[in-house]
Amino acid sequence: MTVLASMSNSRADRVVVIGSGLAGLVTALSLAPHPVTILTRAGLGGETSSAWAQGGIAAAVGGDDSVSLHAQDTLAAGDGLCDPVAVEMITGAAPDAIALLERFGVRFDRKADGALALGLEAAHSRNRIVHAGGDGSGAEIVRTLSAAVMATPSISVVEGFEVRRLLTEDGAIAGLLCASASGPVRIAASRVVLATGGLGGLFEASTNPPDNYGQGVMLAARAGAVLADMEFVQFHPTALDTAVYPQPLISEAVRGEGAILVNERGERFMASIPGAELAPRDVVARAISAERAKGAKGGSVYLDARQALGDRFASRFPVIDAICRAAGIDPARQPIPVRPAAHYHMGGVATDLRGRTSIQGLWAAGEVACTGLHGANRLASNSLLEAAVMGMRVARDVADSANRLVKLVDAPPLPQIADIKPIRSIASAYLGVLRDAEGLQAAIAALLAHVDADGPQSDPALVALLVAVFAHQRRRSVGAHARTDSVAMSESAPRQYLTSREAVSVARDIVEPASYSPIQKFPYSKSA
Repeated sequence: MTVLASMSNSRADRVVVIGSGLAGLVTALSLAPHPVTILTRAGLGGETSSAWAQGGIAAAVGGDDSVSLHAQDTLAAGDGLCDPVAVEMITGAAPDAIALLERFGVRFDRKADGALALGLEAAHSRNRIVHAGGDGSGAEIVRTLSAAVMATPSISVVEGFEVRRLLTEDGAIAGLLCASASGPVRIAASRVVLATGGLGGLFEASTNPPDNYGQGVMLAARAGAVLADMEFVQFHPTALDTAVYPQPLISEAVRGEGAILVNERGERFMASIPGAELAPRDVVARAISAERAKGAKGGSVYLDARQALGDRFASRFPVIDAICRAAGIDPARQPIPVRPAAHYHMGGVATDLRGRTSIQGLWAAGEVACTGLHGANRLASNSLLEAAVMGMRVARDVADSANRLVKLVDAPPLPQIADIKPIRSIASAYLGVLRDAEGLQAAIAALLAHVDADGPQSDPALVALLVAVFAHQRRRSVGAHARTDSVAMSESAPRQYLTSREAVSVARDIVEPASYSPIQKFPYSKSA
């Protein structure tokens, strides 16, 4: 094995950030002038969901808005499972996050009078979505922050490195085992930040970069970290219904401009549902799934913007217009075929509001983390908000943390490159928009076999197994977790916390029944 010389014991003060989406970039920039190394599989900012985001950042900065209203909307979308402290803190920090990004060079869209141009998205009670570059906000923000990173002397970027395992010693982070073009690489590190994004790549219909199967969750899980709320996968209601993988996203903002959903007969079907087309994402996704099931060969559902936008579509949504035209659709004159697709994971590595995980020396920020902000269902455009706010807070906590001098520790053999494809069919069949006990048990049995085989499917299978086990244990439908066999309960079950060892034990008991009581209490303080 080779050792990356610039990251040996001599720079024990260096912080390693895994991932270069919004959370990772903000963390690195906020740590300056503290030395930071960003490790990324692709180019800086590449293969990140942040760069693909068409929506913007939710922030209560309008004259008719308030942090309290933003918090109320977030709590309502989360369906009773948000952490109120996390909601108050993160929504309250939104204006500061916008200001920070502007200091890093992001130019948000403004009206003629200089005020921020605020858009409306589903389940928001006010126009509060801040955009940069129209419907290409994610790409513009990531591009600007990537340029800022490259101009910051204290930050080094190592591309083409895929972290396959976290190394620990005495229960604390001691380093990383990576794959590179030159072979396996061990890196000594006492402070590591996971900013690896979500797990949409586990599904056959996804809006995420195709290789994003939940690597950060896998790394933390195999290192023994506590995981939270893994059952809650948000399916965006309106991905472009195309054979292209991953499916391009048709932003909620199009519905915010008045576009309506119609079935294959041209009939609007959301009008009788509270909130109609701007109902929470889980509600719209289930309605579309139900409507598709009524049609021949799975049916079709369309987003019709012809009356609401017409010829204004291309100027208002240039990125989406180009996506549609590439698929042979003129959205000004034709309805857009849409379907639900895996989009965002509300669960992940359990953290407090400083980004600390249950493992000393390991922080997590962005979609890989679970702060409790989103509860059972994420409010639109709260994802980039959380990534920015928690990136700032993680940087502050890491900077204040004590250094530990670590040496290179022994590492296992480098795991094989992950093979996600066999897992996608299982996840798509049983862990999608609608779930039931029989399907979840089938998923658990199939995924457990892949985990036990310890082959190239083992790592993505472990992440999918965690989703399945958490989903099996939650018998009542809530938020994005919809069970067709939902059990009526007098009150919602609490949030779930398990390590992977505990989850695998639950899985074995499901396959071969035995007694087991899942952990329901977080093992350390959630205070800010």
